[in-house]
Amino acid sequence: MDLSVPQVMGILNVTPDSFYAGSRMQTERDIVARARQILEEGGSMIDIGAYSSRPGADHIDAEEEMARLRCALQLIGRECPGAVVSVDTFRADVARMCVEEYGVGIINDISAGEMDEAMFATVARLGVPYIMMHMQGTPQDMQCQPHYENVVREVMIYFSEKVQKLHELGVKDVIVDPGFGFGKTLEHNYELLNHLDDFAMLGLPVLVGVSRKSMIYRLLCGGPEGALNGTTAVHALALMKGADILRVHDVREACQVVQIVNKMKGKESESVF
Repeated sequence: MDLSVPQVMGILNVTPDSFYAGSRMQTERDIVARARQILEEGGSMIDIGAYSSRPGADHIDAEEEMARLRCALQLIGRECPGAVVSVDTFRADVARMCVEEYGVGIINDISAGEMDEAMFATVARLGVPYIMMHMQGTPQDMQCQPHYENVVREVMIYFSEKVQKLHELGVKDVIVDPGFGFGKTLEHNYELLNHLDDFAMLGLPVLVGVSRKSMIYRLLCGGPEGALNGTTAVHALALMKGADILRVHDVREACQVVQIVNKMKGKESESVF
């Protein structure tokens, strides 16, 4: 995938409890409709999640996660052949099943291998691109008083150490995600956003996932349903700071932001209209 122009990854959650109700797809019809919507509105990747990682989310076992993913991946493979599919999982066994049985192209791990020590070696064997996100703690406790001496420096060091381990295992395609909203206060999130361009020194693509998150709606005194305008503003800032991939709920709007920023930077991107 050519990342000289930023790409948009559309979110498809097959969970009953993701933080934004508009992203939850439970029926076969809804799953197919959402996958088609992502592609038709200009998304270049579909990111499927079957384990809710919102703060305080209920824990489900690997069997339940696999069952949800099998249904969704089978439908998308049949109805949207050729689509680039990413699976949002921290479990190595789930990652292996998705790639080996359904040809999934990318693994998106919110824990960067912290929640399953077999993940790095598994991704190396599978030979697929790997998105690793920074998170302090787990989804169940990550917002219980997160603390950093210097959030930008600590996240940067964290990634540097992880990247070295991945490269030693032979993983070639690594994407980093600073983990907005995962074990971070409002201030931590905006400090990371303000210094997002610092992550260029890692020499790796940067994914930004801020869509309708609390860092936006709490600042604006609302909820996720009313956070589209704020999300669009943060997406523009992230692109100006060097983001390569936006992971979003609202694909058309994100693609339009990419078009505008690219035009300002003198780059060409395909129209979504």
